[in-house]
Amino acid sequence: MSVRTGLVAATALAAAVAMAVPAAAAPAGGVRAGHSATQEAMDAAVKDGVPGVTARAKDARGVWKATSGVGDLRTGKPRSAEDRYRVGSVTKTFVATVLLQLEAEGELSLDDKVEKWLPGVVRGNGHDGRKVTLRQLLNHTSGIFNVTQDKTFIERYFAKDGFFEHRYDTLTPEDLLAYAMKNEPDFDPGMSWNYSNTNYVLSAMVIEKVTGHWYGDEIRARIIEPLGLRATIVPRTDPTMPHPSSRAYGKLARETTGPTYDVTEWNPTLAYGGGNMISDSADLSRFYTALLRGRLLPQKQQQELTATVDTSDPKRRYGLGLTDVELSCGIHVWGHVGDIYGAHTVALTTADGRHSLAFNFNGDWSGDSKAVIEAEFCRE
Repeated sequence: MSVRTGLVAATALAAAVAMAVPAAAAPAGGVRAGHSATQEAMDAAVKDGVPGVTARAKDARGVWKATSGVGDLRTGKPRSAEDRYRVGSVTKTFVATVLLQLEAEGELSLDDKVEKWLPGVVRGNGHDGRKVTLRQLLNHTSGIFNVTQDKTFIERYFAKDGFFEHRYDTLTPEDLLAYAMKNEPDFDPGMSWNYSNTNYVLSAMVIEKVTGHWYGDEIRARIIEPLGLRATIVPRTDPTMPHPSSRAYGKLARETTGPTYDVTEWNPTLAYGGGNMISDSADLSRFYTALLRGRLLPQKQQQELTATVDTSDPKRRYGLGLTDVELSCGIHVWGHVGDIYGAHTVALTTADGRHSLAFNFNGDWSGDSKAVIEAEFCRE
């Protein structure tokens, strides 16, 4: 789920916003050879307006952890390399993995129509679940309207007044779908590509229909516990953050100027399967490394996972809850980006799982995350 594609027009490459923050914190363990450019890119993000950055990389040299900036603008407390944070749309990879596991077990087929599992749910203004497959949900070729682009949803949950009035609301998946179904589809199923959080609200609902369990319980039992992801949770309605963690900051406006607000607390049902999870850099790297190395899926489903389609960016292709990004140096990295209130998260690994990077900005309106990625993977 994305704040940046909702109310705030900025992206990870947005123009910087001047903000008074303390000097960049030193990396945990010191800057090692090979990661100094990554540290410099993190420091530059702080100078450009991001309150703070926490990151972890793992390669043949071992593990490198670093921070820059602060985790609390009021106290000046620095970010921690062990920070937990909201991962936004990184949640989508977990959801897609569970659906692929269910297919491997013979419980469903990704070529099933949504209507088979959620009869009558995808209806309204041209939407028709009888024409959309589960695969099209996962790779964003369904054409289903993105709930976070609905004007009423934006004003109610992304704008300042609406957010502070409604951030503790508990929404059902049906509530989220009602916002989406008020709008026309973006295109006919399979005819194009457009990122839609609604696809993963529906995907989570399918998991629940097939298994009889809340989708978060399935993620925990199938991924979190087997991989020993101790910092990773799928919260239900608890608006607070576990410790250790930093505060999260946003603008809650269409512009990237103006006041900065603490947006740390909000009810995770606002994002549901599109982006409600919490994790840390170590767990995210462990997850994507295991996933790309085939530890979570049989070969057939692994091939489906990494079968990509074109997006609007020629350097970026989308699989099933997984993005393939070609960097300027020609290296391909796989993973996902997550944008949510006060958080911008990136988790990537090379296809062989040997080199991984996960990091988080605790601000949602500025900072060049692409520069951090390029510095880490294109340093050779």
